[in-house]
Parts: sequence; structure tokens; C-alpha cells
Amino acid sequence: MKDRVYLYDSTLRDGAQARGVDFTVADKQAIVRELDKLGIDHIEGGWPGANPNDDMFFAAAPKLAYAKLAAFGMTRRAGRSADNDPGLAALLDSGAPSVCLVGKAWDRQVEKTLGISRNENLKMIGESLALVVKKKREALFDAEHFFDGYKTNPAYALEVIKSAYEAGCRWIVLCDTNGGSLPHEIECIVGEVTKHIAGKRLGIHCHNDTENAVANSLAAVRAGVRQVQGTINGIGERCGNANLISIIPNLMLKMGFDTGIAREKLVRLTEVSHFVNDRLGRPPAVHAAYVGTAAFAHKGGLHVSAMAKDNTSYEHIDPAMVGNTRTILVSDKAGKSNIINRLAGMGIRLSADHPGIARLVHEVKHREVQGYAYEGAEASFELLARRQLEQIPEFFSVQKFRVLDERRWNAKRQLVMVSEATIKLSVGDEEMMTVAEGNGPVNALDTALRKALSRHYPKLKDVTLTDYKVRILTPKEGTKALTRVMIESRDGKGHVWNTIGVSPNIIDASFDALNDALIYRLIKSGK
Repeated sequence: MKDRVYLYDSTLRDGAQARGVDFTVADKQAIVRELDKLGIDHIEGGWPGANPNDDMFFAAAPKLAYAKLAAFGMTRRAGRSADNDPGLAALLDSGAPSVCLVGKAWDRQVEKTLGISRNENLKMIGESLALVVKKKREALFDAEHFFDGYKTNPAYALEVIKSAYEAGCRWIVLCDTNGGSLPHEIECIVGEVTKHIAGKRLGIHCHNDTENAVANSLAAVRAGVRQVQGTINGIGERCGNANLISIIPNLMLKMGFDTGIAREKLVRLTEVSHFVNDRLGRPPAVHAAYVGTAAFAHKGGLHVSAMAKDNTSYEHIDPAMVGNTRTILVSDKAGKSNIINRLAGMGIRLSADHPGIARLVHEVKHREVQGYAYEGAEASFELLARRQLEQIPEFFSVQKFRVLDERRWNAKRQLVMVSEATIKLSVGDEEMMTVAEGNGPVNALDTALRKALSRHYPKLKDVTLTDYKVRILTPKEGTKALTRVMIESRDGKGHVWNTIGVSPNIIDASFDALNDALIYRLIKSGK
């Protein structure tokens, strides 16, 4: 059997302390279910008694098939008994089978922050955890500031965790709370701790203030700890927490540990990462290890040429193992290998000596000089390629359009903006002209275009514009600058694609991107 390392997720509690992160009860319930399906051992649901949101979550916590739900809180307060502490009572009344208590392991914090004696701190920790054990809950102890405390007073830091151990605590978690330690320090200190408490009873909890939280966690595992705490996508206070999305595949695929997550479930890693981002309304980190869209993206022609012969040339694992995909980017650095691989992904297989390949390479490089960026607009690239290869029929032809903006006072004496678009186009032999109003000129143009086309192409009715990005390409020219517009579209089945337009006129650039978005939808619908 491989060594077992247990996973403890703190996204819903420690991750919720990140700037701009606010989980609703529904968010928490949904995320807990996803983590349970992935195979996480412990899921920290929050701090019962600290806020109404966490109380409501524990009152309606989902039933879990695999994971243990953990409630987080403090040891008893100074001057109170554990039996009469309202904070401990809230944890025990939460119904969570696991209870994680935090206590100070740095004598400086004990004396200056808590304002109590070191001995009183030891009693608070031991008595609180003993009560949790007495109530037949799994007890965990987060030794806050452990590494800072150990560096200044190792004897007292060890006393703190021994008091937790002697109280019957299942997991004693060593916390790099300030995130200031480095991997060699973590490995050395954990190695010393294992001389006093077995590694199978130790955990690690790292913050990312030196960009070392993942490395520190892995160093701690190397030194003997067998539980790793972290958050999905590394969210957390200040610079964040150790990122479980990176830690899990590193433990399994690089270090050979058993994490309780089956290989067939590891393929859900990218999905889970994106799921949490979606619940937070955050875009996924493009360059995130293992799960980012750039993690297995290849742009340089030399790289792509080598990848065509051996995938291991520039990939450390098969992206499918973590639910990701390989992407061949097309840019001004593209060679024939990029184009051929990208076309193959579109179902178009051409040999390197096909005349269309050379034309397409030339056209891509020419357009990128003009401001186009096809590596982020795969749908527009596919249309460009199919047009070069004469594989796109003329679905419709736009003769002209006009967009008017009016700023005026309405009948209620409110200042309003009204945008109106008029568009003249033909579908086959039929000519038509439509007018539509919208919330801004782009929305009006989009509405008018689809209003004209929906009778002939009803599949366009489920297309929605989900993101709109503008970039100024020649900022020194001020309002006369060249503008790039990137549009993200989505259909009723959740398929997403990106299109691009470039022009000195922002409306013209927007129209080109909108036009591509609708044509791409028609191509993919089999028209």
C-alpha cells in the first residue's frame, strides 16, 4: 500500500476570508457536494456561532457520502471552563462529526495578543480538546503560528502541541500562519517535531505570503505529516492558502501518495476548480498549474513541431489525467505545425505541403500585425481558416448598418441613454431591414442583427453574449486609437466560444466580433 495522505479542505472558512469572496449558504452547499464527490476527506464548513450564514449552513448541511464535515472555532476563553464556554457549545451543537480548534503556539502571541500566561494557554487548549473528545467528536487542533513560535521558542511550541496530543486530539496541525517560512525550514522543523509526535498524527496548514504554500506543504509531507490542509484554487486571506488543486496531483502523480482520490476521480480536478470560480463569479486563472487553459497550451512553432512527434516534449503529464485539454495556439509565432494541429482539432486534416496551409500562416501573421490575437479567439480563427479553404457558405450578407445614441431627459426628469440600431441585410434573395433598441450601441446592434436572422436561423435565438472586452492597441493616439474587441458567446447547452474584431471604430470592431459569433453558431449547428 502507498502511504496515505489525508486531505482537509478549508475553502468555505479560510478561503472565505479572501478579499472579494462571499459565500452564500447555497454556494456552500453546492461546493461541499462537489468536494465530497471528488473524494476530499474533511471539509471545513465554517465557524458556527461566528455569523448567521455559517449557522444556517450547519443547520442545513448536505448529507455526505464520503467526506467528514468539520466545524472550526476557538479553544475556550480565558477565565471560563470548557463546559461553560458558548463558543465551544456552538461547535458541539453544530452536528459536525469533526471539530477543529485553533490555539496559539507562539509565546509572543500568547502574552501580547491574548494577554494571558503561557500555562493558561496550555490549559485552554488541553481542556477544550478533551471536551471535544468526551463528546465523541473527532478532534483537530490548528497550532496557529507554530513555525514562528518554534523558531523563537521551540520548547514552548512543542509544549503546545503536546497538550493537544495528550488531550486525545486526532490531528495536530502545524500552521505557517504568516506564510513567511520557506520549504527547507518547514522540512527541518517538521522533522524535529516527528521525534515527539508521530507523523501520522500531524497535519500542515500553510499560507502563501512568499508564494511557497504548495512547496511548504509538500516539504512537510516529505518530513512526515500525513494531513494537508488547503483551499480550492488557493483562495484565502492576504496572498491566499495552499492550493489543493496543485497539491492533489503533485501528491498523487509526482510523489506516489494515496490521497483517497481515485485516478478516475482525479479527472474532475479541472471541473471542480472552475466550479468554485463560477460560484464566486471569478474568471478561472488562465495560467493555473494543471487546470488553467494555458497549462497545456503550446504556441511556439518549434514546440508544436516537437509535440507532434512526442507529447512528452513539452508536457509533464497527459492533460486528460486532471480533466484538462491540450491547446495548440495560433499567433504570429505560429509555424505550419501550429496550423496543422489546430486544423486537425477542428476536424480538418491537411498535409504540410497543402497550399492552404502556407496561405493561412501568412494571413494569421499579417492579421496579428493589424492587432488580431487568435490565441484567445479560437472561433474567429476557425472561421478565418474555413474562409481561406472556402468551406463557409454565405449565410447572410449585411449591406449596411447605422447606430444612433440619444442622451435625453425622460418624462420623469431622469437622464437616460437610448441606443437604436438599423441594419439592412439579405438572406438568399430576400432583403430585409430591421430596427432595434438596446442597452448601449453594441446591444442594439446585436438585437437588430438577430431579430433579422432568427426567422431563417432559429438556432440563433439561444445565443447570448456573456462577456465583452475592449483593448486599446495604440494608446498614444488617444480617442483615435485602434481598438480590439473580444466577445464571449454561449448557447443554450452551455457551449462557449470567443470571437474578435479590430478597427479604429469600436462599433465596427464590435460588429465584426458579433458577426463571427453568429456565423460560428450556424457552422456548429450543422447549417
